[in-house]
Amino acid sequence: MLIAEDLLLLAFDDTEGKPVSGVHNLDQAVAGALLLELTLRGRVDVTGEADEGRAGRIVLRDATPVGEAELDGALEALAEKEGAKPKDAVNRLAKDGPVDRLLSGLADRGVLKREDRKVLKLFPVTRWPAADCRHEEQLRTELHRVLVEEAEPDERTAAVVALLVATKSVRHAFPTDDPQLTQKRAEQVAEGNWGSDAVRKAIDEVTAAVMVAVMAAVVTTS
Repeated sequence: MLIAEDLLLLAFDDTEGKPVSGVHNLDQAVAGALLLELTLRGRVDVTGEADEGRAGRIVLRDATPVGEAELDGALEALAEKEGAKPKDAVNRLAKDGPVDRLLSGLADRGVLKREDRKVLKLFPVTRWPAADCRHEEQLRTELHRVLVEEAEPDERTAAVVALLVATKSVRHAFPTDDPQLTQKRAEQVAEGNWGSDAVRKAIDEVTAAVMVAVMAAVVTTS
């Protein structure tokens, strides 16, 4: 399961099959998740002082295909944006509409169900209710362990938390009895040293870029 798919499972209501209230601009969030996963896998990085050209720009460290269609498509798109700022890379990936493809893929694998409906018998909409909740239940159990019990996260769980913080979705996607405490813990995790030293700066740049892209989308749509 991709980090981007985990993000979608948390963002969508299992019964209604639509994003939970308070979760917006999922294309930017999912694009950031793809970029972050490629960073963690050592395929993409953000330039530093030791690199030629400007620091803080997207660079491909390894163009070898990952073997996951969505990640490989993102890798090809990023090859065209090499040298771009992370926020521009996020926006580039978001333009490809990754959310619908990932939702369709989850439905094909039996994790979600695709339901085509009409609102007021006129306007077609697609809903994605849960079909098999086992992976999401494991994910939420792990998030509870990290955010409520304050256990140390593994790299993957920390990445999911960092994206929830960047998109201001912690309280909406992972409600708890004490949302303020959960938010504070999530921010601690997001800012912690859960990535290797080699990729920590890139992780910070990518999550910051997601926040910028999401906030810009909010301003544009409002």
